[in-house]
This record gives sequence, structure tokens and C-alpha cells, in this order.
Amino acid sequence: MALVVALASTHVAHAKDPVAQPVAAVDELPQGQEVSDTVIELAGWVVASKDSQGYPFAVLDKAAAQILVFGGDGKLRGAAPALIGSATGDHSAPGVAGLALRAIPGRDRTTPAGRFIGGYGPSIDAGRVLWVDYDSAVSLHPTPPGTPAEKRAERLASPSPDDNRVTHGCINVSTPFYEQVVRTTFERGGVFYILPDKASIAETFPAFAESRAAAQDGDGKRTRSARK
Repeated sequence: MALVVALASTHVAHAKDPVAQPVAAVDELPQGQEVSDTVIELAGWVVASKDSQGYPFAVLDKAAAQILVFGGDGKLRGAAPALIGSATGDHSAPGVAGLALRAIPGRDRTTPAGRFIGGYGPSIDAGRVLWVDYDSAVSLHPTPPGTPAEKRAERLASPSPDDNRVTHGCINVSTPFYEQVVRTTFERGGVFYILPDKASIAETFPAFAESRAAAQDGDGKRTRSARK
């Protein structure tokens, strides 16, 4: 929980609210599992640059199988493990959205990377769902109960991210996390940032990469001046 509190404090500061205090966030990450610097920097940049335009946002780290959810105020609402597409890749195959789940080839069961504007909407077979990317039929939902052979609940509870690739491309979280954090945060939609498997950060989030490079250059210049 210390990590969650630290992140909450960081993003309150980015939001430039001097009187706000870190809020309690739901922390379902396995004990001892860290959040990468890239995720922390990206989330900070989203708040500082107002890239989500005041809407709630989430950052999904596919390599770590983690999702972090932030409110429109930039405060961390929760962090949890996630199940993602069984195939490694950063793009959705053409036409995959129109296929039945069982008809999607294994190589095409990817969770695409990038910045997506999502929200709740109807689906053909699951009622109202939270679409992350409607065009590629990627949604964020609780772990479905009807998948005992895939052992999704067990994979989600495992402390290792290595067994979290099992879905057809959608993002699964635990039911408590979905109800307590996801549903309430994204009721009116939001922005989703999904880190890549293979592509570079510069390809996936060019504005963030440029900002980070400029900040690093600035730090270097300040360091060189101080040494003269």
C-alpha cells in the first residue's frame, strides 16, 4: 500500500492542489510487486500535460500485467493485476472485431497498445460493457465466471505476471476491483494508455516521449552548468 499512497501523493502534486491529501486507493497488486518508472512517468505526464483533458484515465503495463486507474483529478483510484491477450503484439488484426471469440486465431489474440478514448456502450452478447477500443472490440471487464478451463481467476491471483496472458484481447480484472474502482471511475468514459510489447514508447506515445527527452536534456544541461 505504500506504493499506492506514494503514487497518489505524486499525482495530487502534479494536479497543483496544495491542500489536497493523498487518498486511500484500492491496492490489489501482489506484495512486493513494483510499478515501473515508465508507468509512473507516463501517468505524471498525463496529469501535468492534461492529455486526458480532465477525464479519468488508466495505464496498462502489459509486461507487468498491471493496471493503474486515476480519476479526472489525477489521483490514483486503484492498482491491480490484469489479464490480457494471449498473443504478444501491439496491433489488432484487420477484421478481428467481427469474429466470434472461438474464431480468432491464436496469433491475433492481442491487446493493442496506444492511447484510446473509451466508454460504456452496448455489445452484441454481453450487454453494456466498458469499451477500451470499440473498433478492435477490446473491452475492460471482470474475469468471466464461465472459463474454468482457462483458470483465469487463478492466473489473476498468481503473484507472477507470466501467466496473465490468456484472453482473446480484452482486459480482465477482479470483480471487486471492477465494481469498486473501474465502474465508478469510468461511468462517463475516459482515456486508456496501453504500453507496448514490442514497439517503442516513442512510437506508441510520441508526445510523452518528446516531453521526457526534453526533461532529461534539461537535467543534463543543469548538471553540466553546475560542474563548471
